[in-house]
Amino acid sequence: MYLKRHIDKYLADWKATPNHKPLIVKGARQTGKTVSIRQFAEANYEHFVEINFVENPQFKDIILDGYSPQAIMKRISLLWPEVKFTPGNTLIFFDELQEFPEIATALKFFNQDGNYDVICSGSLLGIHYKRIESVSVGYKIDYQMFSMDFEEYLWAIGYAQEVIDEMFEHLVKREPFSALHQDVFFSHFRDYCVIGGMPAAVAKFVENKNFQGILELQLQIIEDYKEDIRKYVEGIDQTRILNVYNRIPVQLAQENKKFQISKVASGAKTKDYWGCVEWLMDAGIINICYCMNFPELPLKGNYDPTKYKLYIADTGLLVAQLDEESQYDLRANKNLGTYKGGLYENIVAEAMVKAGMPLFYYKRQDSSLEIDFFTRDFESLIPIEVKANNNQNKSLKTVIESDKYSDIHWGIKLAMANIGFANNVLTIPYYCTFLLQRYRSYLKEKHNGLPSPEPPTEAN
Repeated sequence: MYLKRHIDKYLADWKATPNHKPLIVKGARQTGKTVSIRQFAEANYEHFVEINFVENPQFKDIILDGYSPQAIMKRISLLWPEVKFTPGNTLIFFDELQEFPEIATALKFFNQDGNYDVICSGSLLGIHYKRIESVSVGYKIDYQMFSMDFEEYLWAIGYAQEVIDEMFEHLVKREPFSALHQDVFFSHFRDYCVIGGMPAAVAKFVENKNFQGILELQLQIIEDYKEDIRKYVEGIDQTRILNVYNRIPVQLAQENKKFQISKVASGAKTKDYWGCVEWLMDAGIINICYCMNFPELPLKGNYDPTKYKLYIADTGLLVAQLDEESQYDLRANKNLGTYKGGLYENIVAEAMVKAGMPLFYYKRQDSSLEIDFFTRDFESLIPIEVKANNNQNKSLKTVIESDKYSDIHWGIKLAMANIGFANNVLTIPYYCTFLLQRYRSYLKEKHNGLPSPEPPTEAN
């Protein structure tokens, strides 16, 4: 069973673009990269040449006669006599690129030749990317793939795009959903939080209509991640990276979710862990949310790199790492309040990253004021508050009303609630979080040509 993905449209558009460059698809292990590329190839090319450098390491010899397409195809033919290459109708797919980044040098020559489409992919490409980038810069384009977001999950369980478009229209018009709609989609959203977005887990749920076998599958993916750390990281850093990864669920259970290296292991010091957090981020296993120096524009460059919160990149994998009592509560009662709101923050961080939105938060040192996330429109900084209920948030109210925060005019509250607008706060139900980026684009288009869009006006 193939599950529809966002990359499907991207690949179709890529192929339709004249003189398109070779493509590198990056992403964590088991996010569906290979399956999606195969599906695309089989539907669009007469010949599909797939080379996996893990399963077939002998193909690392294909560059021995040089990096030109002709030299590489000749070498491939020696190892694979029945293979065929037809100019204009062949896709060459180099998979598990992290095992043989040297092949990236050939992308320049395939791009100049222009007769064959080339896609490269692999897990952990972020770890090796400086090396890949240095030999292929200007001759390839990149696509970042993640596990399935909530929109893709809705497609998988049978919803048409028209239903999602209607949800967006409700958001644009600030029109509350019906009670039935709220019940149904919050139920789907809670299922999604437990299942996560790993395609194998979603496919198993779609097939069985229950959670049977999903935890075992998730735990195996986590073990595969840990095995990658043992395989690709040398020396004592293996233990340190594993310590950081294992500690994330524990620290998300705290009231103060700022990640503290001192609590990772006995005697742990920040200087000894430089690079460990970044390794996990580059591998696509976690998301980092940096603390802003002050809530003002610009977002980038206005943060403290030593202060951050860490989230698991797929919330289903976070749930799989919780203690047994919390696991039972989540799967039986769908109680997302488990872990003091950490699950809510994790799922919002995941949705924002998958939509291409960077993660920043703010906590004022001399008070309890704290904002979970930020985004922006033209010239306004938009605070985003994550609530386990529909209570009023003092911090959000403060940053909107105070003259100290001149870049902030209105805010967003994500909650177990309906769409609404009051006191310059737009309330959005959690299951619409994946629409935030689309909503930002809508604001930009609606206010095209103005220096700054008007914040949402209070409904009559």
